[in-house]
Amino acid sequence: MSEAILRCESVSRIYRSGNRDLAVLKDISFSLEPGGFVAILGPSGSGKTTLLGLLAGLDRPTRGAIYLDGNDLGSLTEDERARLRVEKIGFVFQSFQLIPTLTAQENVQVPLELRGDRSAPQRARLLLDRVGLAGREHHYPAQLSGGEQQRVALARGFSIRPRVLFADEPTGNLDAATGATIIELMVELNKELETTLVLVTHDLDLAQRARRTIRLADGAIIADSAA
Repeated sequence: MSEAILRCESVSRIYRSGNRDLAVLKDISFSLEPGGFVAILGPSGSGKTTLLGLLAGLDRPTRGAIYLDGNDLGSLTEDERARLRVEKIGFVFQSFQLIPTLTAQENVQVPLELRGDRSAPQRARLLLDRVGLAGREHHYPAQLSGGEQQRVALARGFSIRPRVLFADEPTGNLDAATGATIIELMVELNKELETTLVLVTHDLDLAQRARRTIRLADGAIIADSAA
């Protein structure tokens, strides 16, 4: 069996709220193999987005350890974690998070240019074509529909061929038909590029597309289809 690309060991995240501690995540443990596709499922307030932030090295756990591609995130400095994200991680957000003053192509190029990739323009055009936006490269986000903006975000997320792509409610602002198209693209790119996909959602239908589901409630894992 391949070494886990992502491993979470007894992770808890506790915040101070007034005079008491608030445990948002409680003793979370799981591992994910390279190229896997897991959906982290749960209602609002279950800890999904907090967990995603920890897995991506955007925050540190109060207790426990997280390993991404063999790197102990807790042992890295903030700069080292930022560098790891540039090199190995892609993101797709519910709110698209496109830079409004950049064209579709320029938005996709950003992660590539941060790595000093001289093929950024060509790579960006190829990915935009792959997600069905050939001919829309020079349009700004305001000139694109919500579905088109999410396609740009998807192309950007996969642009560096990340080891792991984190998608936080990627269809939350889209109608059902457009959302289904976005998920099909994510599944296809997951297979083609062998990128490990971690999908955070509260949508049961969406979660069923994943090869594995982890259910959270009140900050704890209550079910894991791979367990």
